[in-house]
Amino acid sequence: VQLQASGGGLVQAGGSLRLSCTASGGTFSRYGMGWFRQAPGKEREFLAAFTFSLSGGSTYYADSVKGRFTISRDNAKNTVYLQMNSLKPEDTAVYYCAGTIGGYYSDYRGYHYWGQGTLVTVSS
Repeated sequence: VQLQASGGGLVQAGGSLRLSCTASGGTFSRYGMGWFRQAPGKEREFLAAFTFSLSGGSTYYADSVKGRFTISRDNAKNTVYLQMNSLKPEDTAVYYCAGTIGGYYSDYRGYHYWGQGTLVTVSS
């Protein structure tokens, strides 16, 4: 499975961005999908996940982004999105999408597939 992330860029504080991550080479609908980020000198941080379930899956968010970020997926397009609103300078990081089969949604070590990362810079 290959993941291609896009949508990063430079935005002012308070602005919005939507990240996209498109998968190829696998059965996307059966993967749990997550978004993580990593700022310089910091550990990789869980942001949001959309788990796999035959009944439709569930969404989970880190406290730091709850209410500001929204994860969604379009299985017909093999794509997962991260809508980011009310961005803050501390949201500046490289953002990664990832896919898992059976891994725990917030643990990056449980994800099997990773996109290349897309840089988000929020100016004050």
